[in-house]
Amino acid sequence: MSKPRSLVLPPRTRARRLETARGRFAVLDTEPAGEPRGTVLLLPGYTGSKEDFLALLGPLSEAGYRAVAVDGRGQNETPGPRGRAAYRRKALALDAVAQAAALGDGPVHLVGHSFGGLVARAAAGLAPDAFRSLTLLSSGPGRVARPQRIRVRVLRAALAVLPKERVWQAMCWLDSRGEEPDTGDTPELTGFLRRRWMRTRIAQLAGAGRLLLNRQEGTEELAALRLPLHLAYGADEMVWSPADLAAAAARTGAHRTVVAGAGHSPNVSHPRELTDRLTEFWERAIAPAGVSTAP
Repeated sequence: MSKPRSLVLPPRTRARRLETARGRFAVLDTEPAGEPRGTVLLLPGYTGSKEDFLALLGPLSEAGYRAVAVDGRGQNETPGPRGRAAYRRKALALDAVAQAAALGDGPVHLVGHSFGGLVARAAAGLAPDAFRSLTLLSSGPGRVARPQRIRVRVLRAALAVLPKERVWQAMCWLDSRGEEPDTGDTPELTGFLRRRWMRTRIAQLAGAGRLLLNRQEGTEELAALRLPLHLAYGADEMVWSPADLAAAAARTGAHRTVVAGAGHSPNVSHPRELTDRLTEFWERAIAPAGVSTAP
């Protein structure tokens, strides 16, 4: 789970509902400062939300990009059905394609964090013309590492038999026992994290967890994409194996970024460095053939 350090909206940002051909989605929409250079669609991870990108929206705007972070169906402020079929990967991918179209800016740069990366790569495969590039942020082509598989299985099992409030209390207890680093959360942030958890559909959590545990290897799927591809992750990534991510980048020919000192959420811990690396990739991705973007 990504945890924003502040809930303050950056300049030029508004919270709104994005109307698409597949329904309404809650988004944070940040306009670019100065001349527009492109539009970025940001998909959050498991148990996450659009607020996971708050620290990234400002730097992206300053770099000249419109940045739109979205709550997927059943996540946080976007309502979702109760049935499991609504949270299959293809359904979620079609949502992302519809979101990109509804922004009205033509092809967009697509960034998927963690579980959002699984959705993003499926969306890019379904409608490559909707996107200018694909960045998988802390997201691999295979299932998550073994310690994370155990956590996901335990969470899905608990949600099947316990009220969400009880599961939340258990998660907080584990945090207090040192399972996660103590960040001294403010009451405002603690309240937001609980509200986000309670708003997110159990079917979404179960469906996303199922996809994270899927044994299917997606490296060939990535290699077949007709898009500039970028794998970015922290040097201390723990949800996927950094060695596996490096191997996937080599096998697919993807551009690779490793953010020193970052863990699973460089979007929270190192937003300005990540912005620099993203914009460098985007400039290289859209440069005409044979034209160097090096200084």
